[in-house]
Amino acid sequence: MNDTKQLWESALTEIELSVSKANFTTWFKDTSIARVEEGVVYLAVPNTFVKDWLLNKYHKFILRSLRNLSEQVRALEYTVTKDDIRKRELQNAKTSMPSLTPELPLQDHYVDRESNLNPRYTFESFVIGPFNELAHAAALAIIKTPGITYNPLFIYGSTGHGKTHLIQAIGNHIKSASPGQKTFYVTSEKFSQDFVTSMQQSRISQFKEKYRQYDVLIMDDIQFFSNKEKSQEELFHLFNDLYARNKQIIFSSDKHPNYIQNLEERLKSRFAAGMIVDIPPPDRESRVSILKSKARMMKFQLHDDVADYIAAALEGNIRELEGILNSIMMQTQVKGRDLGVLEVKAILKNTSKPKKALSIKDITKVVADFYNIDENHIYEKTRRKEVVKPRQLVMYILREDCNISFPLIGQKLGGRDHTTVIHSCDKIKNEIREDPNLLQEINQIRALL
Repeated sequence: MNDTKQLWESALTEIELSVSKANFTTWFKDTSIARVEEGVVYLAVPNTFVKDWLLNKYHKFILRSLRNLSEQVRALEYTVTKDDIRKRELQNAKTSMPSLTPELPLQDHYVDRESNLNPRYTFESFVIGPFNELAHAAALAIIKTPGITYNPLFIYGSTGHGKTHLIQAIGNHIKSASPGQKTFYVTSEKFSQDFVTSMQQSRISQFKEKYRQYDVLIMDDIQFFSNKEKSQEELFHLFNDLYARNKQIIFSSDKHPNYIQNLEERLKSRFAAGMIVDIPPPDRESRVSILKSKARMMKFQLHDDVADYIAAALEGNIRELEGILNSIMMQTQVKGRDLGVLEVKAILKNTSKPKKALSIKDITKVVADFYNIDENHIYEKTRRKEVVKPRQLVMYILREDCNISFPLIGQKLGGRDHTTVIHSCDKIKNEIREDPNLLQEINQIRALL
């Protein structure tokens, strides 16, 4: 258990899956294992406020995560000192166990300051499967003629499907192949923060100059522009400037731009001018390929039966697959032998988030939110066009995904006759065959569920 860095990284991977993004960033940033002595893990934190919060709110959870990864951990203490972190890093550099990750030049472990790109995100490390091959093909087309083909490129899909990896791979490739072109990656949240700060400090002209200098602009998590009118206006003008000069623009979001609430129509129109493509959840075969590829990159032998079991047990989220793989690697290293399927099953039981049983009300609410209508309208006796389609989709999903009987669906959705439900399900099935966009919408809804 000398490799404290790997132990904490694996624990953070598990923790990140179980807490909100905001809480993870606020309370777990700049934390590290300072040292481990006689089974006691000393967690270095930046200040006493973080120490008290972790102790009161997350202590048992952190300790359980560490114990899942190493049976030698018996207790957890906190230390407010950056000196311990430096000592730990120096000690690990001298006497750490063999790393589970492939060795990279030191500079390749860090985000490039000029482009803000992570060098780990490359096309070579991107696993291609039926679920993402269209998005991958669009990305390859862009690197051949940046600014000409598919401009802008808009990739959407639920968290953990590989969007950030792919859009940064485009940037890293162009940066490497054409060093003269300026490439920059930014999240929409950071863009908004920069914009607000520049207004407060009367530096708006410098802000405009900064973002208009790039040949390739990659912006992640566009959905966070919802309700940010001033930031949307600035993005609109920036888009027009870059597009007019054939500069490549790439966006990502967790949903199709048409379904981002309170997003200006003129921005949706600009996004639609290029290529919009989704990355749905990976199918089972793709999940097996992803696991094996990640294991090879880390020089870890993952047996076929173990990979097949994990792929069958976990659906949809690539980050969750990586987190489980890290846990298995750590346990393998601690025990000094390969793990069997039963041991892997125990790890999954302890580290995976339990799947929530969805109710009819849950599904109705997700569909209503997706189409931006009042949830209560779905239950009402109304034939308004904007309500009929969402209601039919609720019926279809309840029947196809949850196998609920036609009479019960009708009863729960406003006391309708079972023949109405049958007609609605058949109608959606027929429309899916004729309209691929409808299937994309349904897959998005399924991912949200």
